[in-house]
Amino acid sequence: MKKIMIFVVLALFAVPCAFAAAPGQALVEKAKAEGKVTFYANITSVEPILDDFAKRYGIKAEYTRLSTTKFIATIMTEHSAGKLTADVLQAPMPVLEFLMGKGVLASYVSPAASGYPKWANKDGKIQSFGIEYAALIYNKELVKPADVPKKYEDLADPKWKGKIVMADPSSHPTTISWLVGLKENVIKSEAEWMKFLKGLAANKPMFVASFGPTPAPIESGEKWIGISMPKYIITKAPAPLDWAQVSQPMMGTPRGMAITAGAPHPNAARLFEDYWLSQDAMKIMAEKVGEYVLAPGIYPPIAGIDKAKVIPIRELSDDEIKKWGGEFKKIFAAP
Repeated sequence: MKKIMIFVVLALFAVPCAFAAAPGQALVEKAKAEGKVTFYANITSVEPILDDFAKRYGIKAEYTRLSTTKFIATIMTEHSAGKLTADVLQAPMPVLEFLMGKGVLASYVSPAASGYPKWANKDGKIQSFGIEYAALIYNKELVKPADVPKKYEDLADPKWKGKIVMADPSSHPTTISWLVGLKENVIKSEAEWMKFLKGLAANKPMFVASFGPTPAPIESGEKWIGISMPKYIITKAPAPLDWAQVSQPMMGTPRGMAITAGAPHPNAARLFEDYWLSQDAMKIMAEKVGEYVLAPGIYPPIAGIDKAKVIPIRELSDDEIKKWGGEFKKIFAAP
């Protein structure tokens, strides 16, 4: 009798597990029937993940790169015309929150995100998977070890005049947020922060549209150092790039993703998000793309990055972005 009872109890526990596995396979089959998933993103160098997804499921992932500055305008134009072809969106949190407020995003909580920090999910629609970390990267063939900045404020040293590249602080939301983040999290007083900004402006940095174009002039030697992303040490290898391991925290904006409302391929979209958040995909993202991910214990293979304190920057409102963009335009345009 005791053996029969044990069998019955085990059977009762086994039934839910069997049913729990079924929806996953059903989702895969439905996604395969849809044939593809369309992915709009501002993240770069993600082809290894897209290729692995296609190999695993036989579903093509079509990737369109949108810069942060053009993301909202592009999505809203397509959405307003009823012609939004994207199934999944990836962008900084403020961008996705704006789109969520406009009804562009669908509700979906991926089971693959169960081990992520609680703060990483917003309203059951936006899932953060990493932090778009920014730091100082430099050409290690041109910058002597003794000259590598020990703190962010060192970038205002006149020795860097004409040798800096950065995304335009009047229009690039992530750079705007990063500079404000220095004031709120790193530099002790507003007076010292303003001194840093004016010193940086006096060094006449080259401005580019986003982080994407920042490594090229450093790699070529046209510029020596820049406010950029350490991930380019991996994606631009064997370029002579390294990062300044300053004594202060490394900061960045959370990277989020979401499924669009009325996605043309809804099942493929859910399967894609499930895969994207998986341990396997996060390892690819960290190891081959160089991203700082939220999956625990996974780091990009960049010397010292596992020791860095990384903190998320406060999400600035649209009004704050406009305000500070205008202020930075004045500061950096000053003679």
